[in-house]
Amino acid sequence: MRVLVVEDEVRTAALLQRGLCEEGYAVDVAVDGPEAVWRAQESPYDVIVLDVMLPVFDGFEVCRRLRAGGCWSPVLLLTARDAVTDRVRGLDSGADDYLTKPFSFAELFARLRALVRRGARERPALLAVGDLRLDPSSRRVWRGPSELQLSPKEFALLELFLRYPGDVLTRTRILEHVWDFAYDGVSNVVDQYVAYLRRKIDEPGGESHLETVRGAGYRLRPQAPAKGG
Repeated sequence: MRVLVVEDEVRTAALLQRGLCEEGYAVDVAVDGPEAVWRAQESPYDVIVLDVMLPVFDGFEVCRRLRAGGCWSPVLLLTARDAVTDRVRGLDSGADDYLTKPFSFAELFARLRALVRRGARERPALLAVGDLRLDPSSRRVWRGPSELQLSPKEFALLELFLRYPGDVLTRTRILEHVWDFAYDGVSNVVDQYVAYLRRKIDEPGGESHLETVRGAGYRLRPQAPAKGG
């Protein structure tokens, strides 16, 4: 297995490299953000061990750039920060797991094995279909250059459609994902919120991004509809 260690502190990088080599990994080391992005984009790594505090730009930014560039190698963040906000920020930037310093090598190896088993699968931090873009971390939505203002339920509904473009989502499935299990409101709430969402994401005078599939549910077109189509 090939692993990229991104760590600017020389002693820590050497310890990680030695420990991983003894475990049977082939190890490359990067010492700052730009080198990490370059190495990860140039070579296929089974897993990346990424320190948060780096020169030039930090591990959060490394993650964002890798995911934006289509690099889906599993990322384990190493951080001395144990605040919940920092852990959330790391996961939202595209990391798969995190480990707080100081840590044991036994736990590091176990987490790396778990990440390698998952493999490199696409999991973008920013969801996009056609000219629609949604950032789950900042909870912002754009259509083309224009930012849209959505209610929490409208945001959750659009996020669900963007995660499954082209799939027909039944009303039951939408209810289960956007409303809680105990929801006991009006029966046509899904239709109401699809209508609200359509009014906000449709191009002026154009066809809806959201299709009604008669007798089944709703579907987000995989690409933005052509005008007049």
